[in-house]
Amino acid sequence: MVFGRKPFDLSNLHVPRQPGTYPERVGTKLERMVSKDHHKSLNARTLAAACRTLAAADPIFGTVHTIYGTPPLWDRPAGFATVLQIILEQQVSLASAKACFDKLAVHLGEVTPDGVLSLDDARLKSIGFSRQKTVYARHLSEAVLERRIDLDSLQHLPDAEVKAELVGLKGIGEWTSDIYLLMALLRPDVMPKGDIALHAAYQKLTGSDARPRSDEFLAIAERWKPFRSAAARMLWHFYLSERRDRKISAKT
Repeated sequence: MVFGRKPFDLSNLHVPRQPGTYPERVGTKLERMVSKDHHKSLNARTLAAACRTLAAADPIFGTVHTIYGTPPLWDRPAGFATVLQIILEQQVSLASAKACFDKLAVHLGEVTPDGVLSLDDARLKSIGFSRQKTVYARHLSEAVLERRIDLDSLQHLPDAEVKAELVGLKGIGEWTSDIYLLMALLRPDVMPKGDIALHAAYQKLTGSDARPRSDEFLAIAERWKPFRSAAARMLWHFYLSERRDRKISAKT
């Protein structure tokens, strides 16, 4: 990757979008390996292999892979702190959510359910919690302490059951549960619902006049099974790399 260059010009890239243009499923030895264990964790090796497979099968991923290479794994530790951090990331920038979480971590030392519940609303507000996310943080903390959810056991459950457990908690919807599956549990075939960065990356790569709607994008992503987690990372990689390059270019 070359830093400081202008963002890649996609104006002349025409990616066909007609039905049947791309294979609906990518059938490879890697696919058979993934299908044997539906909640097998993704790792750096299988991510790189999945990205190569996607790049060979779909022109938009070929473009991303050629220009920016394999994306980071972007893994996070499973558990309470990560669920809470993903809640903080809802509908705000990652930078502002990280700043809030980091202040919480500095204040508590270790982010735990007991620690969160030890702070009053005024303290959480001073750290950066909105009123709504304060409610969500308290509900999550109480659910863990009262054993209404066992976060440690989620790693042993299929994706659908993990989502069912998580969305049963106040403040956790499909996007939050999908991100947890994808980044904390490292499941190989998850496409987050309603992620605007993914929609924006796909729009630019295909030259579309409009971003796909959430359900439309999930339907499009069906063709990337069983590598949707790798596809999501490649699209994020493109989105973040382009944004970084634009900022560097503006300073030069």
